[in-house]
Amino acid sequence: MSTRYRHSPLVLSLIAAAAVTAPASAQQPQAPTEELQTVVVTGTYAKNRRTADSESPIDIIGARELQASGSTELATVLSRLLPSMNFPRPSGADASDAVRPAQLRGLAPDQTLVLVNGKRRHASAVVNVNGTAGRGSAPVDLNAIPLAAIDHIEVLRDGASAQYGSDAIAGVVNIILKKGPAGGDVEIGTGWYQEGDGEQISLKASAGFALGDKGWLRLAAEGADRNPTNRAGADNRNKLEPLYGQVTQRYGDADTKPRNVFFNTQYQLGENADFHALGQYGEGDSEAAATWRTALVAVQDPAVDGVLPPVRYVPRTPLFAQGFLPLQNSTSTDASIVAGVRGDLGEWRWDASLDWGRNSFWLDIDSTVNQDLGAASPTHFHLGKLTNTQSVANLDLAREIPVAAFAGPLTVATGLEIRHEEYEIGAGDAASYTGSGAQGFSGFRPANAGKNSRSNQSAYVNLEAQVTPKLSGALAARYEHYTDFGSTTSAKASARYAFNDQLSLRGTASTGFRAPSLAQQFYTITTTNFAVVNGQNTPIETGTFAVGSAAAQALGATPLKAEKARNYGVGVQWAPTRNFNTTVDVYRIFVDDRIALSANMTLPQTLRNTLASQGVQVGAGRYFTNAIDTKTTGVDLVGTYRWNLANRDRVDFTAAYNRNKTTVENVAANPAILTTNQLLLIDRQTTLRNTVGSPKDKFSLGSDYTAQAWSARALATQYGKFTVPQNNPANDQTYGRQWVLDVSGTVRLATNWRVTAGIDNLTDSYPDKTTSVANLNTNGIYPYSNFSPAGFNGRFFYAKVGYSW
Repeated sequence: MSTRYRHSPLVLSLIAAAAVTAPASAQQPQAPTEELQTVVVTGTYAKNRRTADSESPIDIIGARELQASGSTELATVLSRLLPSMNFPRPSGADASDAVRPAQLRGLAPDQTLVLVNGKRRHASAVVNVNGTAGRGSAPVDLNAIPLAAIDHIEVLRDGASAQYGSDAIAGVVNIILKKGPAGGDVEIGTGWYQEGDGEQISLKASAGFALGDKGWLRLAAEGADRNPTNRAGADNRNKLEPLYGQVTQRYGDADTKPRNVFFNTQYQLGENADFHALGQYGEGDSEAAATWRTALVAVQDPAVDGVLPPVRYVPRTPLFAQGFLPLQNSTSTDASIVAGVRGDLGEWRWDASLDWGRNSFWLDIDSTVNQDLGAASPTHFHLGKLTNTQSVANLDLAREIPVAAFAGPLTVATGLEIRHEEYEIGAGDAASYTGSGAQGFSGFRPANAGKNSRSNQSAYVNLEAQVTPKLSGALAARYEHYTDFGSTTSAKASARYAFNDQLSLRGTASTGFRAPSLAQQFYTITTTNFAVVNGQNTPIETGTFAVGSAAAQALGATPLKAEKARNYGVGVQWAPTRNFNTTVDVYRIFVDDRIALSANMTLPQTLRNTLASQGVQVGAGRYFTNAIDTKTTGVDLVGTYRWNLANRDRVDFTAAYNRNKTTVENVAANPAILTTNQLLLIDRQTTLRNTVGSPKDKFSLGSDYTAQAWSARALATQYGKFTVPQNNPANDQTYGRQWVLDVSGTVRLATNWRVTAGIDNLTDSYPDKTTSVANLNTNGIYPYSNFSPAGFNGRFFYAKVGYSW
């Protein structure tokens, strides 16, 4: 076990302080909330824009919905509430076990922009380089944002690069924090899986404080301890092994211990100006298992008189006589602060702010060895540190201008942004990378280490108007210049026509882009990866090379370009009554020069020699490249109905459906040096992971019963088929549909207390098992796929007790 786990008392102290601030006097029972927040700020600069009036599809997810499941992970909760979001739970995928990526509309995880109170959130330093959903991406870690701090979330399901800049291809997730001096909440929860593992406890709190009569401060804190789960099968590979027939692998959720504090504040500076700020500090400790190392290794002695002697087995290391399971211990630290002043100047609304955010990822490995060091090998190694930093300066202006020809004023918005980014790799201990390096994850070498940076400047203009009583429209354009790859311009046009109060038609068309991240340009590491060779999962030392490095260029690499996107969407809104609303939105998204991590190319001896002459000793290589052009076609359907009952009771019904189909329009030409050596930069598996690796569709049915003293909820979700491709089509496996049913109930006690109990995955549903074809399940040790959208942990029981004021 790592000695680096730190259980900061700061979170627990803040929670205790928040609890103490709760008023002692009893309050009257609160009536059930009648309406969800309908005024939106995402995708518009107009005042008092409602979801019903938006030209683009927007989902609003309230705090009650966010708290309605047993999970305390934001990405997990969103994936259950949004049919267009996919969030698998990979295991045995190195750092991706700790920082798991989420996808929107079947696109790459880093093609969704994440905002907090409308300000750009910094991305994680972790690059997903293993064979999981979102391979090659370095997105924002949604799970680093505590649920306790969130008031609601606005999800814009539309391209928005013309409004917000890079990354907003699939859409925008805008996390709106709680605000104001009134009210607070403390909650403790616990849960466990039916298999008897994954026990967890969580503690969270939120409270508001008045800053005199001119301002307020909102504090939130959250902490959790989550034990690991394990669904690995018994190891029956070699009867000579000391632990033959026993479960030696750990395959499931990692052991995680997140701790987070968040603040949000506002203070009046004068008659027409307010200071505003928000900030976070959080640490997430994770322990994830690498691949089990057997006690014995096979040795093939040379042939005698042309005859090979039988294979013999020798001990792998004297330090672990029964074999060993390397444990990757990491700490992901997030720190951010946004501070600014906003106000009115004449007819103009303005907001000037500074935004700084950083994620650092410290990685150790324990219970392992460096075999080249023999009996002198340590069993604990520091592997290195990744750091991603973002600094942003914004100036935004907006006003309404009366136009006689229009039914309403013209909203004009414009602004400037300057952003600076840095990405740094720190080397590990010498023992972690010497020779073959630490088993399970070889450390970052001094040659991998370094800091790289870039800057960009942008300007935008946005126009919105109610042109006639029935027709509204918007236009936007944005220009950006990056110091590393040049300039780009994005544009967007959208409109909505209301035939009457019940029926309307909306549509959007836009261009967008995503700049290649610094992580994709400069991430460098050598690790042990597994590839199917002659029908067997075989470990191979694999180098991930920076695009501009000599090693990558020797394999045909060229500088990365920005991804370019074209988004088209048409939707219908139908609200025949106040309590019934349905929207249907169809969309098509073209993404050209889509960046992907290349295939793990097993190198012939000639190329191994070329790299060895540079001091790079690997058996396989890969790098990031502008790989493919894709076309994604899909539909989103959302319907809600409220049934009002006696005594102000009500039942809310929700039905939602998403279907996606992604096809490859073009694959980049194979570099000549690779063709000469019979290698493919973009192989079949790399291509198809982008098109068939996530569910084709997802359907959910939800029902919420709300009474004065209690409430109950049920959510049934069907996850569609997906395929895990291999380079040999005969080894592909398509996984069938899976239903998951979540239920919960809450009882309000006295005036301020509530007790919630629930079961996620009530029917104990599991995905299809991984086939034994080509030994893809490693003799049954890995029974389920990392791509499974609902995970593979089974039934989960939980209970929570909360106090609100």
